[in-house]
Amino acid sequence: MYAIAAWALLESPYRSSDRPNIFALKMLIAIKILHTAIWAVLAALILALPVLGILHWFRRAAIVSAIVLVECAVLAANRWTCPLTAWAGRFTTDRAANFDIYLPLRLAQHNKRIFGLLFVIGEVVVLACWLLQKHRPEPTAVR
Repeated sequence: MYAIAAWALLESPYRSSDRPNIFALKMLIAIKILHTAIWAVLAALILALPVLGILHWFRRAAIVSAIVLVECAVLAANRWTCPLTAWAGRFTTDRAANFDIYLPLRLAQHNKRIFGLLFVIGEVVVLACWLLQKHRPEPTAVR
C-alpha cells in the first residue's frame, strides 16, 4: 500500500517545490525494503530451527543459532532497537511501530516477543533432539 502511494508521488506532475522531499521518500522506501528482507531471512531462520533439530542437522542448527544470536547482540548494543530504525527515522517524522518496515502494525509491535519466544522454543527442540540422539542406544547388527 505504501509502495503504491510512494510511486504515485514519485510520478506526480507537481513541481518539486510542491512535492514532499523525493530523496527522503526514496531512502525511506529503500530502508523499509532492506529492513523487511533482513527480517524475513531472520524470521525464516528462527522458524527453521526446530525443523533442523528434528532432522538432526545440528551443525546447521548451530549456524542458524549463531546468526540469530549475532542479531540479538546487535539489538542489545542498540538498546533493543534495530539500527535501521534510527536510519529510517532520519527520513520521516512517522514513529508508528512499522514506520521502518513493511509489516502489519500488530506484528511490528510484538515482533521481538513473538520471535524471541519462537527462538527459545526452537532452541529447546534442538537441544531435546540432540540429547535424545546422544543417549539413544546403538542399534545392534542382526546376523
